[in-house]
Amino acid sequence: MREASPAGRVVVDATVVDQLAQANVLVVGDILLDRYIDGRVSRISPEAPVPVLRYGASRTLLGGAGNVAANILAYGGRVSLVGLVGSDGPADELAAICGRHHNLSCAFVADPSRPTTVKTRYLSGWQQLLRVDAEDPGKVSAAVAERLCEAAGKAMDEARIVVLSDYAKGVLDGATIGRLIEAARARGLPVVVDPKKADAMIFAGASLMTPNADEMAQMAGMPVDSDEAAVAACRRVLERAALDAILLTRGEAGMTLVERGRSDALHVRAEVHRVFDVTGAGDTVIATLATALAVGVPLADAVRLANTAAGVVVAKPGTAVVLPQELREALGAVRGASVVDAADAAERAALWREQGLRVGFTNGCFDLLHRGHLYSLEQAAKRCDRLVIGVNSDESARRLKGPGRPVQDEGSRAAVLAALRYPELVVIFGEDTPETLIRAIRPDILFKGADYDGREVVGADFVGFYGGRVELLPLLKGFSTTGTVARMREAPAPGEKAK
Repeated sequence: MREASPAGRVVVDATVVDQLAQANVLVVGDILLDRYIDGRVSRISPEAPVPVLRYGASRTLLGGAGNVAANILAYGGRVSLVGLVGSDGPADELAAICGRHHNLSCAFVADPSRPTTVKTRYLSGWQQLLRVDAEDPGKVSAAVAERLCEAAGKAMDEARIVVLSDYAKGVLDGATIGRLIEAARARGLPVVVDPKKADAMIFAGASLMTPNADEMAQMAGMPVDSDEAAVAACRRVLERAALDAILLTRGEAGMTLVERGRSDALHVRAEVHRVFDVTGAGDTVIATLATALAVGVPLADAVRLANTAAGVVVAKPGTAVVLPQELREALGAVRGASVVDAADAAERAALWREQGLRVGFTNGCFDLLHRGHLYSLEQAAKRCDRLVIGVNSDESARRLKGPGRPVQDEGSRAAVLAALRYPELVVIFGEDTPETLIRAIRPDILFKGADYDGREVVGADFVGFYGGRVELLPLLKGFSTTGTVARMREAPAPGEKAK
């Protein structure tokens, strides 16, 4: 039995991440439009005992098989996406989102008799209040299924691997799955399947199947509540169905890989430090697996890479993807990797906005980090999806704070901030104000301390011009770097008497 090293930390050469951009993947399955309605709840309705959500903004993302594609695109790979839509407004929205990705080619089969699948989530902050699904999960007609198979067959000519992403919305029935697997194997293409059906025989011929614990329990007819039970269940299914391998995803217990013809199993422990939201985690797993396998990464290493990617994505709110830099950092290949220059920060902020994520920005000297800083940064991180922190350079801080400051050099201050869980990026700027940096990043929310109430906030006019806003953060009284430095200077040196 193969086992990952203690605490789940595995060693995968981080240069693999650079290779992922060479992947060319075909994704076939249920394409969803994920719509988020963001707002704030401050009262209960007088009409009924329900919260009143004050509308703030809305955003749309690729969901289902589309989210698998989005994860592959985030690694820099090329994707062909085949699926079903209706002849309606949401279908137009999906087309518009896809049109923003130059590495994505779509073959959407339109069926006027059914709606495009839309999941609408209403949130206050990141608390989900309600989800409304617009869908028709019924079986598609024979004519529509034929068009789907034809579109997928054409796309296989360019692909190196095929992903079948089944969300049980009617696109992938048994006959269609069989035809797609047969067509792929005839071309020598491996097929990776994310199943939603209890009969594993439907996926016969697939290279790899990635059920979760509940799905595997149904397929095998037995619980999977331990390493031994997980292996036994996988072997039972492999005996029944002509599959090459099964990767069982087990949540907090990690993953178990069982391959046909191999006596030992691989257990990879979960690398989860902070679980924020498990939405779309399975999409990230199968996308990372397929992308890695497409560029020749051995299966065991691809599983380890997917496990690491899953640990990154569950720490993010909502439907999200993993960026190459984040994967490198999670693999331990980069130290202080969250400290970037302004150009890199602007590029990553632009990508986040394309994904519908809210980018926040705050700045300061952060000379001697104290509890007040941590409180404000925590409040900022809760109010946006990605927080960028601007840090005054040594020269800038000296002009602002006077002689003797900063106490710590800019590299140390930035590294300490990057080690916190709140920011995604830390950027050092040398100007007296962060105006230039703000213009490069274009944050959706500009954060300043509540002591700025009534004062002019640098960058506020620019952010407001494109629809952003300024939010004042609550301060924790009694904490001040200037006060701390003064007390340090008044304190006697070792061996001296206090004055």
